[in-house]
Amino acid sequence: MKHRIDPKVDCVFKALLGAVETRNLLVHFLNALLGDDLPAPIRAVELLNPYNGKETLDDKVNIVDVKAEDSEGNLYQIEIQLLNHRHLPARMLYTWADLYSQQLKEGQRYGLLQPTYSVWLLDKAMLPDDGCYLRDYQWRDREGRRLLEHGGIWLVELGKFDVPSVTNEQQRWLRFFKHGGQLDDVQLPDWMSTPEMEQAMSVLRQFSEKERDYHAYQSRQNALRVQADIDYELEELRQTKEELLQIKQAKIDAEREKLAAEQEREVAEQERQAAEREREIAEQEKLAAEQERQLAEQEKVVAQQKAAVAEREKLAAQAELAHLKALLGQR
Repeated sequence: MKHRIDPKVDCVFKALLGAVETRNLLVHFLNALLGDDLPAPIRAVELLNPYNGKETLDDKVNIVDVKAEDSEGNLYQIEIQLLNHRHLPARMLYTWADLYSQQLKEGQRYGLLQPTYSVWLLDKAMLPDDGCYLRDYQWRDREGRRLLEHGGIWLVELGKFDVPSVTNEQQRWLRFFKHGGQLDDVQLPDWMSTPEMEQAMSVLRQFSEKERDYHAYQSRQNALRVQADIDYELEELRQTKEELLQIKQAKIDAEREKLAAEQEREVAEQERQAAEREREIAEQEKLAAEQERQLAEQEKVVAQQKAAVAEREKLAAQAELAHLKALLGQR
């Protein structure tokens, strides 16, 4: 090939899985990825938003996802995502719910709803790095019992995908999407030696060889780089904003702590002053009690002195009376 082409770029991705002439690749991909979660293997699909090379390459607003319906009425949505953002999980759930709910027209019964399968391929890891590159989100309770067999969301994190060798078709597709941009069609590895992979390489070769397609591919690459720069700057701004908010909050918390400490000091000072007053009052009460004790002692001494004087006066009176009686007896 003149140029190596990354199959994850949206226009290439849609040409691979979203074109009428490559519907067989979409069927093969879905069967490989969903496997036993399907009630039966998919045999054929009808594209609901087929890729039109000329219109899509001229279109400034690109529709990234692929939507299809199989012969049983089951719906499928496949999307590639090169740039992650905080609200991507909500977007995944919303797009699934939107496709699922659009099945019913006004007045139609719920029994007409068909299973809907949403597949997301992420270039970078979004969830914690636990080595699990494929997850399915279906409607189960904690014991694993399903509420309804109506599809769900399948999440592939290509950044985590790393197997030493390809042992099944699912791994083959995931390795193709992860490393396809590095492949040389002249010397393809053994794991690419299948009819589906050869057809996929022919799509990449078309983008490489046809100038119009390659320029469109380059334009999308440049747009993705610009978007990545914008997202990076927005993330930096968000982090800076969060840091400033944290600094502001830290200042507010520090001021609150300072005010609380000042209030605690004031309360402690008031308590100290109150304790000092209580000590002074206790000292005064102690002095008053001592004075009362001394006064009582003095009153006791005075009473004793008065009693002694009264006793002496009594004895003197008795002596005087005895003397008078003696004088009267002599007469």
